[in-house]
This record gives sequence, structure tokens and C-alpha cells, in this order.
Amino acid sequence: MNSISIIGAGIGGLTLGNVLKQHQYDFTIYESAPEIKPVGAGIMMAVNAMQVFDHLGLKEKIEKAGNKIHRIVIANESLQTISKTEILELETHYNSCNVAIHRAELQKILAENLPSDCIRLNHSLQTIRKKEHYILDFDNGNQIESTIVFGADGIKSPIRNQILKTGTIRNSGQKCWRGLVDFDLPEKYHQEAFEMWGKGKRFGFVKISEKKVYWYACINEKSFSSEASLTDIFKDFDSLVLQLIEATENGNIICNIIADLALIPKWYSENLCLIGDAAHATTPNMGQGACQAIEDAYIIGKLLEKKQDFNAVFEGFQSIRSKKVDYIVNTSRTIGKISQWEKGNSFRNFLMGLIPESMNQKMAKKIIELEM
Repeated sequence: MNSISIIGAGIGGLTLGNVLKQHQYDFTIYESAPEIKPVGAGIMMAVNAMQVFDHLGLKEKIEKAGNKIHRIVIANESLQTISKTEILELETHYNSCNVAIHRAELQKILAENLPSDCIRLNHSLQTIRKKEHYILDFDNGNQIESTIVFGADGIKSPIRNQILKTGTIRNSGQKCWRGLVDFDLPEKYHQEAFEMWGKGKRFGFVKISEKKVYWYACINEKSFSSEASLTDIFKDFDSLVLQLIEATENGNIICNIIADLALIPKWYSENLCLIGDAAHATTPNMGQGACQAIEDAYIIGKLLEKKQDFNAVFEGFQSIRSKKVDYIVNTSRTIGKISQWEKGNSFRNFLMGLIPESMNQKMAKKIIELEM
């Protein structure tokens, strides 16, 4: 019989494992994949996530494996800046900085810091039911009984669907390609996350290590033919964009529909709690999806220091976290629409340019401040 089970070895599940380990709890993480392998190309760990990794003693390791980012820039198709947010001041204040990193590198660092026998691969959860304890049936035939269950099993969470019977996935109408490429970026882009806004589409890139650049290309699905190639779609953007796309092998490009989760009333049930995307999946427009899962794990740890009863922790966890994640889900959804407007783009860019940098920094501070 397992006392604590975490379903899903994504960034949220692995961070939660590290938090529970720090508090000397025994747990097992079940992951459907046969190995923890590189999915999702690159990712940005914002200052809020890096503060959590600092508490876990992993900050330096993650900084070393990735690339530090000191500013966020939004530009038009020809690389002219619309708005920028410098975060050096916030970095000094919180003693952490944004780090762009390969997702697989980050998962590896988190997994290697856990006892080697606590992650069970090839365990895809089929059914979960509540008897005296939870009965978990996996598709490899294994059945586990567990007292406490954490669902870190993503936007399509089987745990949310089966136990809480809630959750509407909302398609944003946007499609996103993500690529990873060895590329020599001009030096001025080395320490910044750069995103270009066009008409019904945008393109972003960031350096994630010595050699590698992570890029993404998003479009309003209804506005482009499904036959059109990426180079066709972005031919009116600066040539740097086309160079990045053309230098990337097809095998290093993944394509997904962007979706989020409509706000759900409750993230927990008796002895069971959802974290990360399973509870509050957001669109990637603020780069906060994984960061919010990391914050979830941190807050659960903080609450466990005060009370040992998991059900009280789960209740406290949602009441502390819901305001911030609701704000992020809603704001991110809005940014997604604005960044891919089809009409009046130069006016949009002009208005964006009027927002003083101090406002951008205020918004950044609101996001990166930890609740406890």
C-alpha cells in the first residue's frame, strides 16, 4: 500500500516530488511514458519558479544547464521594438533570474534529485476509484492502493475527469509549432526572450544553451490554409525568422493546438488534489504554465510545514492559489487574442508602445511574487 502517489512526471509532478522529499515524505511518481524524454522543446523558468528551485537547492544547477534571460521584448515583423520589460531590478530583488532551458534538461535535473526508485515509468493511469483508499489501475496491469493521490496529469487529466467529473478544455483557435535548432543568434538576442507580432500570427525565439535556440510560431488556424508551409506563412517577417525555420530539421519541430481549461470550482476531493495543468491549464502566452505548477508544489510544501492533515492542506492550497492562477489564465487568454489580431495591427502596436515600462514591470512583479 502506497501512502502518497503522484500521477505524472512532468515538471509539476517532479517538483512536487522534490518538495515532499524535502519534507521527508515517502511517495511514488507514476508516469505513462516509457522514459522521461525530451518533449516540448524549450521552456522559460521565470523568477517565481527559480525562487522555488532556490528553496530546493537546485537553482545553480538549472542556471548552468540553461541560459539567463534579462529582458522580454515584443517587436513587429521587421524586428522593431513595440515594448520591452527589463527584469534586472526584479532579479536583484528576488535573487533569481529568468532561465530559458531545454525541457528535457530541466526534467532530468528534477528527476535526478529524487530517490531513483520513486519514479515508475510505463504506468499510464486507466481508472481511479475511491473505496476506503484510492484504487489505481494502470494499463500495464498493475493495480495500486494509495491513501493520498496528487493528479499532476495535465490538461486532459484522467483523475479530474473520473473523480471530480469537471473541466472544459477550451480551444483557443490557435495552432503553434515549436522548434529546436543549433543556431548562431546575433549577440544582442543572447539574454532576451523575443516575440514578434504580425497579422493573425506571431513568432518568438530564445537562446536556451550555448548552441541551441528554441523558437515557436503561432497562427490563427482559420486564417491560413492547412496546406501552407511555415516559410510561406512567415515570409513577410524578418529574414532571421525564415533562417531559424529553415535551419530546423522536421524531426525537431512539434505542432499543437493551443488550449486552456475553463476555471473549475474545486481542485480537490477527499485525500486527493490536482496541481498544475490538471487544475488550471493556461495558454502559453505569459510563459507561466509550468511555473504555476512549480508554485503549486511550493505552496503545498509551505502548508505541510504548518499542518500535517492533507485535507486541510488541499483546502488552504486552493484558497491561496486560485486568485493568482485565475488572473494568469484570463490574462494569458486575452494576450493570445491581442497578439494575433488580424485588423488594425499598427494601431495595436502603437497602443502597446504607450504602456510605460513601469507598468510592464508591475505586471511582471505581480506574477513572480510567491504567495507565501
